[in-house]
Amino acid sequence: MNIQHNEHTKRFFIAFDSGADAELKYRVMSDESVDFYSTFVPNAHRGQGLAGQLVKAGVAWADEQGYEKHASCWYARKYLN
Repeated sequence: MNIQHNEHTKRFFIAFDSGADAELKYRVMSDESVDFYSTFVPNAHRGQGLAGQLVKAGVAWADEQGYEKHASCWYARKYLN
């Protein structure tokens, strides 16, 4: 699975031929923290652990940047505790 990161649109994503992407959206806060606020996986690709892979990629990136991590998304929050 190829996870891509677009810092301009602030999202990690997996592109599918169908045109609907699985994605993790985030926002960088002014206090050098990051908030993961949305995960989405198209119905046809659910149940394969893709959202978890996206969140893990986002968390690894945030760690590399030295950001404090927050999650207003309930799903992403599971990976921060």
